[in-house]
Amino acid sequence: MDTIFLKTENQPKKRKPRKFKGPGKGGKWIVMGAVAVGIAFLAVSDGTYQITEQEQAVLTTLGVPKAVTETGLHFKIPVIQKVEKVNTTIQGFPIGYSMSDNSVVEHEGIMITSDYNFIDVDFFVEYRIAEPVQYLYASEQPEEILKNIAQSSIRTVIASYTVDDVLTTGKSEIQAKIKEMILEKIEKEDIGLQLVNITIQDSEPPTQEVMLAFKAVETAKQGKETALNNANKYRNEQLPEAEAEADQIIKEAEADKQVRINEAEAEVARFNAMYEEYVKNPLITKQRMFYETMEDVLPDLKLIIDNGDGVSKVLPLDSFTESYQKEETD
Repeated sequence: MDTIFLKTENQPKKRKPRKFKGPGKGGKWIVMGAVAVGIAFLAVSDGTYQITEQEQAVLTTLGVPKAVTETGLHFKIPVIQKVEKVNTTIQGFPIGYSMSDNSVVEHEGIMITSDYNFIDVDFFVEYRIAEPVQYLYASEQPEEILKNIAQSSIRTVIASYTVDDVLTTGKSEIQAKIKEMILEKIEKEDIGLQLVNITIQDSEPPTQEVMLAFKAVETAKQGKETALNNANKYRNEQLPEAEAEADQIIKEAEADKQVRINEAEAEVARFNAMYEEYVKNPLITKQRMFYETMEDVLPDLKLIIDNGDGVSKVLPLDSFTESYQKEETD
């Protein structure tokens, strides 16, 4: 059997896939030029910075800061150097009130005067950045430090003036003293800020609620002082009496002690004298001691002597003692 092959004229031919050979020589130069332009653009954009008249900059090179105060265009090394700008214009913040809605901030504005009165005083503090390096690196929140210094100085100065001075004629003097005190304190902190001015915006008596609370506190203080004074008075009155009583007791005890010593010494002397007499005349001494003892025990005793023959004789005891005393006297 014969095989017949048919040829189809419209059948498409298969093509081999082409390999990507990349750009030619001209394409390579185009890519390299684009990369170079990009690098140059980044270098120019990150390698320059502008300083205006209202600001200063701090140029940090590998962690070492340096202030740049000259205005105009400046150059820096990308990546290695970093620039931070600060605003050197006069800035400010309020004390005692809020700038957004002009509401009272009581914990800042309410103060006590030297005559123990409450007063509500508002201040405005103006400052500027004088040392950019210290401002950025010496402290974390230099404005808060300045505000705390201002509040402390304000309260110290206000506390040395009467309420009338703060409300009327003493404002200029108070402002000057507060500014002087702030300048002295801020110089020791090295926060890079410079005080420009501080002014009293307003001063008035506080609200009625604050006045009532203040009166309650003052009443409690006065009650405490009264109680302390009364206690001290009672102590001052009772202490001398107690000391005098104790001294009297001690003196009486000393006197009683001396009396007892004297009595004991007298008893010893009497006993020794009696013993000497006893050694000389034992019988007579025994009789005398017996008579004296019986006289003390039975002072009204009548002595009856019976010799056994029925004749009784009553002899008073006094006769014996008197005769004995007469013998002693002789």
